[in-house]
Amino acid sequence: MQQIPLSGRNPVFQDTLNVKPHLLILNKMDLADLSNRQRILKKLEKVGMGNVLFTDCLRQRDENIKKLLPMVLQIIENKPRFNREESSDYCLMVIGVPNVGKSSLINSLRRTNLKKGRASRVGGEPGITKAVLTKIQVCERPMMYLLDTPGVLPPKIESVETGMKLALCGTILDHLVGEDIMADYLLYSLNRLGKFSYMEKYDLQAPSDDIHHVLKHIAVKLRKTQRVKAFTGLGNITVTIPNYTAAAYDFIRAFRKGELGQVMLD
Repeated sequence: MQQIPLSGRNPVFQDTLNVKPHLLILNKMDLADLSNRQRILKKLEKVGMGNVLFTDCLRQRDENIKKLLPMVLQIIENKPRFNREESSDYCLMVIGVPNVGKSSLINSLRRTNLKKGRASRVGGEPGITKAVLTKIQVCERPMMYLLDTPGVLPPKIESVETGMKLALCGTILDHLVGEDIMADYLLYSLNRLGKFSYMEKYDLQAPSDDIHHVLKHIAVKLRKTQRVKAFTGLGNITVTIPNYTAAAYDFIRAFRKGELGQVMLD
């Protein structure tokens, strides 16, 4: 995933990738700030990921998608052990953490190369693909198939910060982390990176590090509030209470849809 090109990789896969022909696809490029693309590429190259392609699978026509299969063929040809002359077709596997667009990639390849509709179910949350599916054709000349696989997280996430990045990008179900905690980390990240589009989005007068202040403002703006009666020494009064959870959800959703600007969390 473009926003977490380093944190979004499962290190358990690394040993397998070192011996198999492989291509790292960084999807959702429309959401990422690519001004530091070269720095990211150098870091990836150091860990053995020299073949990298940036894509946006939701676009009807993505020029980089057209480059994908020729790149795959070239990579395979450079690995004689895996280039079997007697075989006229190819079978590839798509692996990665949840919700990075693996199924969208397959559908995009079918749309580009075969002019056919989607064959793999997609969604905006982790866990849409439940099992390894049958071979899905994505090209006719040469005959090429892909296997869609469920997203797999490492058994142990190396740090809390990596976990928060994964959660913000939707690879972990929100309720397992907590929307309020995720919103707090998102606000911290946006301020650290100097990304203040949230001010315009939610009509804030200035940047803020106080997540409660920001969520209260969002809740009031979106009318995510509840009026309740309170008992005081002066009698009964009506108090407006912000729905902080609903506000946090909208804040996170806006980030995931790119409404807070292009952001690179790594």
